[in-house]
Amino acid sequence: LLFLQRVLLLVASDVDALCACKILQALFQCDHVQYTLVPVSGWQELETAFLEHKDQFKYFVLINCGANVDLLEILQPEEDTFFFVCDSHRPINVVNVYNDTQIKLLVKQDDDLDVPAYDDIFRDEEDEEEDSENESDGSEPSEKRRRFEEDIIERTMKRRQRREWEARRREILFDYEQYEYHGTSSAMVMFDLAWIMSKDLNDMLWWAIVGLTDQWIQDKITQMKYVTDIGILQRHVSRHNHRNEDEENSLSIDCMRIAFEYDLRLALYQHWSLYESLCNTSYTSASFKLWSVQGQKRLQEFLADMGLPLKQVKQKFNSMDMSLKENLREMIEESANKFGMKDLRVQTFSIHFGFKNKFSASDIVYATASLMENIEKEGPETTNFIKALDSLSRGNLDKLHQGLDLAKKQLRAIQQTVASCICTNLVISQGPFLYCSLMEGTPDVKLFSKPVSLCLLSKYLLKSFVCSTKNKRCKLLPLIMAAPMDVEQGTVIMVGIPPETESSDKKNTNSRTLHNHFDMSIIELKTEDRSKFLDALISLLS
Repeated sequence: LLFLQRVLLLVASDVDALCACKILQALFQCDHVQYTLVPVSGWQELETAFLEHKDQFKYFVLINCGANVDLLEILQPEEDTFFFVCDSHRPINVVNVYNDTQIKLLVKQDDDLDVPAYDDIFRDEEDEEEDSENESDGSEPSEKRRRFEEDIIERTMKRRQRREWEARRREILFDYEQYEYHGTSSAMVMFDLAWIMSKDLNDMLWWAIVGLTDQWIQDKITQMKYVTDIGILQRHVSRHNHRNEDEENSLSIDCMRIAFEYDLRLALYQHWSLYESLCNTSYTSASFKLWSVQGQKRLQEFLADMGLPLKQVKQKFNSMDMSLKENLREMIEESANKFGMKDLRVQTFSIHFGFKNKFSASDIVYATASLMENIEKEGPETTNFIKALDSLSRGNLDKLHQGLDLAKKQLRAIQQTVASCICTNLVISQGPFLYCSLMEGTPDVKLFSKPVSLCLLSKYLLKSFVCSTKNKRCKLLPLIMAAPMDVEQGTVIMVGIPPETESSDKKNTNSRTLHNHFDMSIIELKTEDRSKFLDALISLLS
């Protein structure tokens, strides 16, 4: 279908989308399909890109964008235009699900989409005002009247049935569209496609792993879903490793090995010092309450319990004594259990490039996301996207290391901002939700004008706030977080985060304003409209 046609790829700005894009690019390369790649960070960019290219292209592939709105309504395409949509945003718009001519959804077979039945939400437009013509003028007047009365009764019944059907339809659609959540990672869906076509390479499998890890780090899926998908990928890893054992280059300098492992839930610890990683990982920082003097004491006690000298803990992980590193995971886990951190161990994968370079999947996610949202201006808007995309290729280790440095900066900035928000009581309860607003002039505030960084900050802040507060009710409240977006235009970016204790992965989006982001829980507002929006939100949720 696509061999003779040039394809337009529209890719959203998140790590999972980048990984799916890399897999698809590799597949296109295998089959010599020509394509043009356009990064899109929101609906406006998507519409603009479509309008600019609709005359040259008939086939559009949308990655992590486009599923949760009525695409045909928004883009108004010609009838010979086709969209292939691979998007993890849920719920999928019902028109996209039931339009099988122009819109092709790429979803995993076993994904439960929970879509309402066709007959419950669509019906043929019946001609309401059917002209009841008098069939025989020669019939008796009483006969005419009787037929006329029957006609009126029938029409009234039809109208009543239609009103009931419409009320039921509204209810069904409200229940279906009420919460936003995420389905299987797009990178995994693309890898599945490659596997079905028998074109799955080791690189593609690694990108699928990174895509899934991104969903887990960003809290887009439940722990249960993460563990299930890790299991699926683990089987693929075993198959690939078994296949590669037969090849002679399995020990060469440029080989690539993927391994499943139980690792520590500590951010970037293998490229940092253990001390820095403990201080800047949200899980450990919140558990110790590191923003307080008492929390710092607890961290010292934790290190003493492990029997690790401070000199070793504070130097680069690579430079630590080999004897300490060998049993490090067991030592940390044992002490973590005593300090009430039962979930410090996590199932993940790591990758070895040659003999020297080892990265875990979460390292790659942090590095790629930081490159994508880098606030230091270097050329046009798309530069960051292309850099982030390149960092996923194994030949670009220098870009990956640059991403790791940026990620460390970002994690430090997040922890410092969380500490200052808690110490200065910036998180306030607004009744049905918690609210925190970063002011212009706060250190690192520019960093949080980007959606992924702001979401990470908000999740870390809510976790830490719940640990620090004595108010039990706060554990059941969502958090609304605001940060300055564009000072010149006077806009703020706001994000809604579901309650910390909710085991559900669906989140009520609460946003009733124009939003440009593919995630419905992120909106942009004029600064002066913020209090109006919050008042409306309070009355809506009360």
